[in-house]
Amino acid sequence: MTAKTQNPPQKQLQNQAQPPNKLHLVVFIIAGLFCLLPMVSSPVALILGFTLASIGWAPDQIHLGALTKKLLAYSIVGLGFGIQLDAAVRISLQNLPLILGSIVLTLILGLALTRLLKLDHKTGYLIASGTAICGGSAIAAVSPAIRANSEQTAIALATVFILNSVALFVFPAIGHALSMSQHDFGVWSAIAIHDTSSVVGAASAYGNEALTTATTIKLARALWIIPIALISAMLFKGDKNKMAIPYFIGFYCLAIAIAHFVPAGEAAYSAIFEISKRVLVVCLFLIGAGITIQKMKATGPKPLILGVLLWLAIGSASLTYILLLS
Repeated sequence: MTAKTQNPPQKQLQNQAQPPNKLHLVVFIIAGLFCLLPMVSSPVALILGFTLASIGWAPDQIHLGALTKKLLAYSIVGLGFGIQLDAAVRISLQNLPLILGSIVLTLILGLALTRLLKLDHKTGYLIASGTAICGGSAIAAVSPAIRANSEQTAIALATVFILNSVALFVFPAIGHALSMSQHDFGVWSAIAIHDTSSVVGAASAYGNEALTTATTIKLARALWIIPIALISAMLFKGDKNKMAIPYFIGFYCLAIAIAHFVPAGEAAYSAIFEISKRVLVVCLFLIGAGITIQKMKATGPKPLILGVLLWLAIGSASLTYILLLS
């Protein structure tokens, strides 16, 4: 009897000790490298990563979230070498009212809808913060400031990432249908799409001018993470010393300054800019690999409903402003 009762745990330990499938790992790495090629677009990379994750071929031994965060930071800094300083300042100042207005209105609307939907207030606030500023980066910064637990953070991240994935397909299609200019589409995508990676992915699919405009405005908007995190800590009586500051924004500004004041390296800056665009496509592949059907189901309907409502509000309001008032 004793031997029989010990067998199942022993088998379970043997199964847990089995090494990861090397074939799956090799296929995953090859797919990631394939995304570096110019013919692979951002949406294709995202679908490829999502497909591999859904069939269980995303490697567990690689921390995809940490890898994506690092690659995204490096690639955004690299994009700074392709942006002109005077254009960055002009675009940021021109769109400052839209940036500030969208942040404030999204947060207020998020708080109201969270109460209306009877959603957990910290989860709702994280989703609103991600929608208002810059997706996962904002959630990562605000989460420790308001003392959100891992489940609340994970639900907010999953909600935002799902909508980011949809944005890669929907936004360029709407832009072309409305015959939006490169500049207008860049502004719209920077305001209405949550995460920086998806903003860059959608804008790069639309054109180089859209990419430059979108990246500049998005990172100007991301600077508001710091005051929002501080305000959030006070509202929720959290710890303002625990907020996560995205330091890559400072290095991005430094890259723009270097490209402006040291023009002799123009050829190298151009190469870095192009490489960074391809690395961003790999980031979207990794993001797709972190989204599975199981995770989508686990979020439940309320967080997704909140995310969609906020997304529709900010997307339609900013589009109207850009087309009619700007």
